[in-house]
Amino acid sequence: MVFLPLHHFHALKSAPSKLSRDFYARSTLVVARQLIGMHLVHEHAGVRRVGRIVETEAYLGPKDLAAHSARGKTERNATLFGAPGHAYVYFIYGFWHCFNVVTREAGVPQAVLVRALEPVEGISDKTWGPGLLCRAMQIDRSLNGTDLLGQRLWIERAPGRLRGPKVARATRIGVDYAGPWAQRLWRFYAVDSPYVSTVSAAARRRAG
Repeated sequence: MVFLPLHHFHALKSAPSKLSRDFYARSTLVVARQLIGMHLVHEHAGVRRVGRIVETEAYLGPKDLAAHSARGKTERNATLFGAPGHAYVYFIYGFWHCFNVVTREAGVPQAVLVRALEPVEGISDKTWGPGLLCRAMQIDRSLNGTDLLGQRLWIERAPGRLRGPKVARATRIGVDYAGPWAQRLWRFYAVDSPYVSTVSAAARRRAG
């Protein structure tokens, strides 16, 4: 039997762990809640960018009228109908990209939108909003369909964190057109983070 020195044990215990396929292949609401506090990592052209996820929204299509899959499968949303643990990146308003993670089993078009990040490494731009965080993380449409278990874009457990953040839930943002579906409490956020998209600019300045 081989015994590791105590400091080696602590290092192994605190090392980041990339999320598995099984993590994503579960209830979308559970995944949306448990992504809070995880680290989103993008490595490209020798640059590593890392942000702590502090806000998410769940989309439970096709029945959810706020989801992109509510009207069926199209060329744009085809990634949603594939295997869990892949990136669904779309372009809106002719300017912004939005990053989502595909959940559930293949054929069930559900996903979690990442709405806000807290900068950890390699980020200097604003990250409190889905479009802003994609710009800061250099995530665009070219990453649509990327396997999140690969070596370019992934999500991992934050190293050294024994407890997750305190999480609250609220209605989703910008989906009033979805009628009663807009009232679902399917947005999750870290209570203690000034990087949540709904935090006021004054509160963000005080925290900084």
